[in-house]
Amino acid sequence: MKRLLISFLFSIAYFLFLLLPLTTKASNGKTMALNLAMLYQRVPSFPDVPFDSTLIAPFFKKYPKLNYLKPEVVALYQKHEYHYLWYDSTGRNEFADLLYDKINNLDQEGLQIKVPYQEKIHTIFLDPENEEKPEVEVELLMSSLYFFYADRVLKGIDLNKSKELGWYLPRKKQSYVNRLDSLLQDPSLINKPDKDLLGQYYQLKAALQDYRNIEKKGGWSTIVLPTKIKSLKPSDTATAILQIRNRLYLSGDLKNDSKKNNYDSELLSGVLKYKERNAFSADPELLPKHIKDMNVTVQQRIKTLMVNMERCRWLSPSLTKNERHIVVNIPSFTLTFFKDGKPVLTSKVVVGKSMNKTVVFSGQMSQIIFSPYWNVPPSILRKEILPAIAKNSNYLSIHDMEWVGNRVRQRPGEQNALGKVKFVFPNSHIIYMHDTPSKSLFNEEQRAFSHGCIRLEKPRDLAIMVLEGDKNWPVEKIDAAMNREVEKTYNLKTKIPVYIGYFTSWVDPQGEVHFYDDIYGHDARLLETLLTD
Repeated sequence: MKRLLISFLFSIAYFLFLLLPLTTKASNGKTMALNLAMLYQRVPSFPDVPFDSTLIAPFFKKYPKLNYLKPEVVALYQKHEYHYLWYDSTGRNEFADLLYDKINNLDQEGLQIKVPYQEKIHTIFLDPENEEKPEVEVELLMSSLYFFYADRVLKGIDLNKSKELGWYLPRKKQSYVNRLDSLLQDPSLINKPDKDLLGQYYQLKAALQDYRNIEKKGGWSTIVLPTKIKSLKPSDTATAILQIRNRLYLSGDLKNDSKKNNYDSELLSGVLKYKERNAFSADPELLPKHIKDMNVTVQQRIKTLMVNMERCRWLSPSLTKNERHIVVNIPSFTLTFFKDGKPVLTSKVVVGKSMNKTVVFSGQMSQIIFSPYWNVPPSILRKEILPAIAKNSNYLSIHDMEWVGNRVRQRPGEQNALGKVKFVFPNSHIIYMHDTPSKSLFNEEQRAFSHGCIRLEKPRDLAIMVLEGDKNWPVEKIDAAMNREVEKTYNLKTKIPVYIGYFTSWVDPQGEVHFYDDIYGHDARLLETLLTD
């Protein structure tokens, strides 16, 4: 009877609370709403009433490792007028348990990090009492946990840290306050691809699971190629072929492991597939460099997938929504022109050598310059041209160069370092794309030879693609302008976004994962940040 009376009184009080304006003052100077909120935050039957907002500050003093999330937590509860979000009339809601499961499986997201106050979180979810009654501390801990998850899984490391690692592509700017509303209404969304992540993220995630499965089974053994064997070719027989065959079977390049020690047609198909996935020339010969690459451990491949999943977190899918855009991936030495979301042109490129790294950034292509002059940069003039002139006074005339004031430029023509066409997307890094007279460099597998700019194997094809639809530039006119040896600049009617990225692993449309060398050492630095952050 007593319990019924108390319940009745609480019901009356709650009804009065709904009728009273929030600004009604009690005799002690505090608002009636605040008094009622403090009362009802201890009553499990009424999770919909607000809690005392002044309890947020003490919470973050008690849990200082979460303090960096305080602005988002405060914004969340200001939006919801300090009502409980993680409880309903039956107790802790479904999304809370799903979030807890996600936090316990961050390794599936390519993260090896410690969750702050993880033991405390385990205690909450292992204690049945915490399922029923709403508590402010648990409520705030859950909200902090949600923003921690969003911060690490959806957003990635801090913007300034990514810049320190040489990443100047635009980072996503978004709040995950509103995202929580959708998840609370439909908790199953947390297990579906997030619209704020690149589709490539989920493809790399699937590849990560595949390689973790390989790791659980023991990975692959080291292939030992006797020093007397300089290469392996079809029809060769060797003990090492047994190891190579098993290695390619484990990584999915061979469907079967026949246990044969001869280099047959079946092995050849696996070798060619492996070479394609790992940026090697598609020929049948196996050299020590290929064996060295096959001996990269599955653990190292897992780390490579992890760092590239992290890079995917930084990019907004909206970047690729433009009708036309150009992507250059530095480690794969390739340019891809996309139209309506589909690749319509792929070209080999030459990028900057390790001392003159091509920068990871974006720009808007606004000009094409046909038969361009090459204005020698001051650093190249100082370090290369002037010493060459000192050795040979005819150096400038030999290379078709001339002084213009206190600088040097190379005239348009066959010798010109920029070739027959230059593509300009203004930027502070003074990087652009251009043709080159050094065509033989495109036969190399590793193509880091430039001073930072991007040399193109297919400059004419790119010019035609860029000017497609422009009636002023039929193909014949493009060809004439490229070969006239008179500089001509054309301003594009519509600018084309250019993204220069750095991905050392990538999953192609067929679901095959590709690996590329970390030519600038960016992976190692990012991995260190991920493991220590």
